[in-house]
Amino acid sequence: MVPGPCGVAVRDRLKHLTPEDERVLRAVGAHQGALASRDLKARCADGLEHGAETWAARKRELTGVSSSRIAGAITKATHDQWALARRCQAAHIRKLAAGIRTLRHRLSLPLGEPGTKRAAGGYRSRGEWFRKSRRLAALEDRHAAVVADWRAGRVRVVRGGKRLLNTRHHLTEARLAEDEWQRRWEAERWFIAADGESGKRFGNETIRVTPDGEVSIKLPVPLAHLANTRYGRYILTARIGFAHRGAEWADRIEANRAVAYRIHLDTERGRWYLTASWQRPVVQTILLETARARGMIGVDTNADHFAAYRLDRHGNPVGEPHRFGYDLSGTTTHRDAQIRHALTRLINWAGRAGVAAIGLEDLDFTAEKTREKHGRRKRFRQLISGIPTAKLKARLVSMAAEHGLSVVAVDPAYTSLWGAQHWQKPLTTPHRKMSRHDAAGIAIGRRALGHPVRRRTAPPPHDRSDRAGHRTAQAGPGARGCEGTRPPTTDRPPGGPSPSGKRTREPSASKTVRDAPSTQQWVQDSLMCTG
Repeated sequence: MVPGPCGVAVRDRLKHLTPEDERVLRAVGAHQGALASRDLKARCADGLEHGAETWAARKRELTGVSSSRIAGAITKATHDQWALARRCQAAHIRKLAAGIRTLRHRLSLPLGEPGTKRAAGGYRSRGEWFRKSRRLAALEDRHAAVVADWRAGRVRVVRGGKRLLNTRHHLTEARLAEDEWQRRWEAERWFIAADGESGKRFGNETIRVTPDGEVSIKLPVPLAHLANTRYGRYILTARIGFAHRGAEWADRIEANRAVAYRIHLDTERGRWYLTASWQRPVVQTILLETARARGMIGVDTNADHFAAYRLDRHGNPVGEPHRFGYDLSGTTTHRDAQIRHALTRLINWAGRAGVAAIGLEDLDFTAEKTREKHGRRKRFRQLISGIPTAKLKARLVSMAAEHGLSVVAVDPAYTSLWGAQHWQKPLTTPHRKMSRHDAAGIAIGRRALGHPVRRRTAPPPHDRSDRAGHRTAQAGPGARGCEGTRPPTTDRPPGGPSPSGKRTREPSASKTVRDAPSTQQWVQDSLMCTG
């Protein structure tokens, strides 16, 4: 069972801001952004020597030029950014190590050596072998440098984003003017955010939003002369009204519970936005048996659509396959919207079907996207790189929790292969076209229900074990040893002698005498499989 979401974030636009409001917001963002850059530099310089004393010293230094709460928000954001850089550094080390192992293995094989399912073979020519040996040396140098940085506690962080920084050298390709890029760069480095605090008025003292939507900011000490009200606060002319989860947000601020706010500028549209976020108690997931009681919807994730199939609690497919398409080309905003709309349609269909859970593959392509693993299969690497597995699972869990649905993550091994082998052909009819992805959805749903993917074979009849076809009864979840094709009853090829030279079956006394009834009891479920 995938645990439910532990936080909520909603956003609304700050409309009808006056030029004075924008001037104050830009001044606050630039001032606090400079403080955040200075603090990040100090934290990176501390490296592994950082401790509670250095943290307190940095916070005291920032408090004198801002406020205690702003200093706390800046230092916390700095620590989160440094920790994220360390995790990315560790992932980069693992990726380099995997590439080095693959190259060393392939270089050790003779030219033209065929590969296996678990390991690649040798290179096809001496020229390719030479180029890969040069790449191995380059990867080893990179790995040594990154490991040295890891041991020393050095990280490299770009406030504003490395991609936007590199865009500065390719303005023509990005179709940006230098002043336009400069505005984007400055806006990305601003810092207008404040963490909430329970017990304070409306849950936040630095950026305060009242129930009627009034937004006010506690200005830093050097900018206190810009205040338009008492106690160094500036009240914006814009009013906020969250359309999504607005009632939940209003309940929190009226009870003076902590709410964090962030104000940022979308330079492409020229719009200001305010984002509110707060923590939730961890949602108690239901028991796995309860989630399986009303069936399951198995979802196969692909590059351009979700293939979903509904299964009852016995693991039998019900109804027709459903496909929810999306387009992952274009900008990040477009891709996010496409994923969100596809998940919305999936969750709405699950609600109408009456199930309590959705089965999803626990996909992770981190180790599958390397050039050393797939070689010339560039299109395949691009395909798996375009599937947003982590973002998809997080978004599905958050959206499903709002509709009372649980998510069951299953092992993705062989779901497409076994689904096509055991379910695609039996469910294909003149009026139903089953794809490999639809069959994979059935495999995922059965695995989430605790059933084996494969259907059980038929029991031997009373007279001869070769007459019956495939088993039509549903196997129980605990009878995993009986799935698949029955092994042959003899230990020799057809028509050949036994290895021991003896008959494996004694002749019957007479052809008219029937064998004694078998004592084996075959138990089958009352619900028949659709295949």
